[in-house]
Amino acid sequence: MTHVIITGGSSGIGLAIASIYAGRGARLSLIARSSEILKRAQDELTSKSTSAGDVRIETADVAKEDEIAAAIHRCEAEFGPCDILVTSAGVVEPGRFEELPSAAFQRQMETNFSGTVHAVRAVYAGMKQRQRGKIMMISSGAGLLGIYGYSAYCASKFALHGFAQALRSEARAHGIDVSICFPPDTQTPQFQRELAFRPPEAAAVMGTVRPWPAEAVARKVVAGIERGRFEVYFGLTLLLLGRFGPAVRPLLNWWFDRAIARSSGGVSKGGR
Repeated sequence: MTHVIITGGSSGIGLAIASIYAGRGARLSLIARSSEILKRAQDELTSKSTSAGDVRIETADVAKEDEIAAAIHRCEAEFGPCDILVTSAGVVEPGRFEELPSAAFQRQMETNFSGTVHAVRAVYAGMKQRQRGKIMMISSGAGLLGIYGYSAYCASKFALHGFAQALRSEARAHGIDVSICFPPDTQTPQFQRELAFRPPEAAAVMGTVRPWPAEAVARKVVAGIERGRFEVYFGLTLLLLGRFGPAVRPLLNWWFDRAIARSSGGVSKGGR
């Protein structure tokens, strides 16, 4: 029986991915910070098609390496080695750079980037020894293009792409598939909280695109895992950014600059 470990599995994209694997009879280990939300997720999954014994929950903060490693090792002791790891835990704190405290930068880097590294490290040696395993890192469209008001978040998600590229080269010879995906704005509880802090200039650009349902994002993520795709994109714009970034980015920057200037009552000066 496949053992799927999902960090940030208590809500949003992580929970939607868990729901798909629950329907396929996988053993699921969900890891998040809130025991209350985790319990609700467990109840939701077991009420569908999975027995209570096939959904394990663990409370841990991915930013703390000892915590996440211990939680993952407990999950493996109960359900067996990790076959699929999905690193969905993440935080986003929008704000203009000069208004965003250093602590916000640190939180987003430690959770979004280092938290992913910690989770991968906890399963990597075992996958390497068994010569099999799949790792899917959840980045963001903000990991492909810098966005006004998201300097810290973009930095943490861009870093994931570099990590995934390098790790893929190392892991491939050991039968481990490393993947990374770049979801757009997605209808999740975190997205609703984020909107309250999104600067108007960012809203002028990002608000023109309708958020994806978490279930639709999850289906593409799972399909990418199954097919062993390294990069998974959502929608034409993100696909073009991922495949032809240097060529597409100047056009998007020009459009963003104009939208931001209009929203703030200024005049766009263009950009390169």
